[in-house]
Order: sequence, then structure tokens, then C-alpha cells
Amino acid sequence: MAVSASAVKELRERTGAGMLDCKKALDETNGDIEKAIAVLREKGLSAAANKAGRIATEGVVESYIHGGGRIGVLVEINCETDFVGKTDQFKEFARDIAMHIAAVNPKYVRREEVPTEELEKEKEILKNQALNEGKPEKIVEKMVEGRINKYYEEYCLLEQSFIKDPDKTINTLLNEKISTIGENISIRRFARFELGEGLEKKQDNFVEEVMSQVNK
Repeated sequence: MAVSASAVKELRERTGAGMLDCKKALDETNGDIEKAIAVLREKGLSAAANKAGRIATEGVVESYIHGGGRIGVLVEINCETDFVGKTDQFKEFARDIAMHIAAVNPKYVRREEVPTEELEKEKEILKNQALNEGKPEKIVEKMVEGRINKYYEEYCLLEQSFIKDPDKTINTLLNEKISTIGENISIRRFARFELGEGLEKKQDNFVEEVMSQVNK
């Protein structure tokens, strides 16, 4: 069977393995991602997957304040050892994640955290949208599945495009750091505060504002 580009992308993000290795593994397993992960691990090509089960309780709680106190972020990022948690490379990664959260405003770290009730409500809205567009019912479910993936990309941190390199998702960036540093790393939780949040006010483009500070 032909392997889809989205399957290759998902396998790469989950394992940190190269694109070609991911495609070969999916070809071997007829597109089964879980079996492909096992194949990559057996070949020693899945750096992130090899470390995913290791306990990570060290790390940092990084903060980022933007716009003279208008937006504040706290994010907990864990690693395995206190030594790695104190390295400049790890701290820079944590800083980048905090900055990204300030700019893009995700609601969850990963898709598994989205409440079932919220997800089902979103699926119902998307289904009605597709039907109102005149789409045949037999393809509506597939359309909803595709649009739900867009929902995850918008609201789940690990699936968002990294503001400093939009060709990478946060999950890809995370797996690259795991491979480079050699320890399991986990973005555990975050909190984002915006001055006047929930009150009526003018809308600002925080992505542009944060990036302008990065590029100075």
C-alpha cells in the first residue's frame, strides 16, 4: 500500500527518526505506525522512542514576560538529570517553548488532554459544516477527521508550528532535543496569563510582537 505523507510526518514527530527511515519502516509494516515505531527501535533509529519511557523529574520551570508585563508564561519542562537541566542548551529550549506559548496561546500540551466533551462538540460542529456545504454523507466522516487534525494543530502545543521555524512542529523540535541531549525530555504543563484576559479590548498580533523582540 502507498504510505501517506501525513503518516510519515507523524512517525517522524513521534520518533525523531529521519524521513527516509520513517518511510521505509511504514512500507515494511503496511502503514501501521505502532509497528513502524517498533521497527525503528529495533534498528536503533528511534532516539526519542528509546528514551520515552525513562523517568524525567528534573528540569526547569521557565518564565517569559512579554510587552512590559502584558503577557506572562510559566512552563515546566522535565529532563532526567539535574546536570542537563542546568545546561545552556536545555535552558534555551525551555525559553523558546515559553516564548512560543506567549505568542501562539495553545490550550493544551498534547491532544490527549483535550476533554472528550469539547472534542465531541467540535466534531459535531465540523460535521454540520460539511453537511451544510453539500458534501455527501459517505465522505463527511473523513472530512471531519481531517478538520479535527487542524483543530489539534491550532490548540495543542506539540502539534503547533514552531514560531522561529515554521517547518518544524514543537514535537519535532522536542524530539530533536532528545536526540541531541541524550535524555528523555517532557513538556509537562504550562500556564499563560494575559493582562485583561476575558475583558473586551482591541486585538493584537502577539506572534509578530514576540518575534520582533526575538529578532532585535
